[in-house]
Amino acid sequence: MAFTVANNEHLIRSNLWSRDLKRLLEDELMAMRFVRMITDFPDGTTINIPSIGQAEVLDYDEGQAVRYTAMDTGNFTFTITQYKQSAAYISEKMKQDSFYAQDVVASFVPRQHRAIMVAIETRILNRPTAGQTTSNLNTINGGDHRFVGSGTSETISPKDFQRARFALHKANVPLNNLVAIVDPSVEYALATSTNLVNVSNNKSWEGIVRDGMSTGTRFLFNIYGFDVYVSNYLESGLAETIGGLTTTTGKANLFFSATPGDTLPFVGLIRQPPKVESEFNKDLQREEYVTTCRYDFKLYRPENMVVVITDDDQVS
Repeated sequence: MAFTVANNEHLIRSNLWSRDLKRLLEDELMAMRFVRMITDFPDGTTINIPSIGQAEVLDYDEGQAVRYTAMDTGNFTFTITQYKQSAAYISEKMKQDSFYAQDVVASFVPRQHRAIMVAIETRILNRPTAGQTTSNLNTINGGDHRFVGSGTSETISPKDFQRARFALHKANVPLNNLVAIVDPSVEYALATSTNLVNVSNNKSWEGIVRDGMSTGTRFLFNIYGFDVYVSNYLESGLAETIGGLTTTTGKANLFFSATPGDTLPFVGLIRQPPKVESEFNKDLQREEYVTTCRYDFKLYRPENMVVVITDDDQVS
């Protein structure tokens, strides 16, 4: 008997299924390192943190009574509002019939945990706008803490990094451990800037065309003292006009000092860390997995946050 494709097609598997499952690529999450976690919040949903202003200095005339002035006080209120869940199930019939059933079930917990951590990352990086006035320079001590990028078509330019540094300096923020978290479109705008691509104009940026501008999520270069990171989770869709410049698809790029302790720009609390529960639902004949988490984060120091809004539709 001749064994050929034409004569023995039933002996050939025309479609094969791999033992592996293709999984989505995941980027690095970084925001939690910039949060000062509240530790004296054992119960309830709201905590108040009072503040005391600076003392005042007045001229004194000999023989005259000293004048007493009251220091300003304030109150920072933090409320937990985020209660998240991620759930999945697999039916008993699916477990019996599916070749990949064990792999699917094994993916439930890590996938749910990752989904909640992405939600936490997004919550942190989207809080600065809630702590500022939109379409406003949010000037503190003469330094603007919210403005539109000065690059072509409202992208970013190196000048914006220095403007952010100036604003932090005027607000008495420590100028060590400076961090900028920017959208990938910002990296593109900087990497393709004429002044940077033309190495003869700026030797400090030599090698960008050869090596790229970042490795992982961090820039290879420090810009005006800022360690620069790239994130896909910054606030987007901002349509604002500030200082005569307008964005329609704006991204909120963040500039701040990451000096540990009370200087950190964010505060937060995880009242309930991600908790996994599972059970077999006999009525629906399926195995159910659910992960829940309760938390919240807020901009604690507006003076230690500069938001530079850039349009992200200029990548072409």
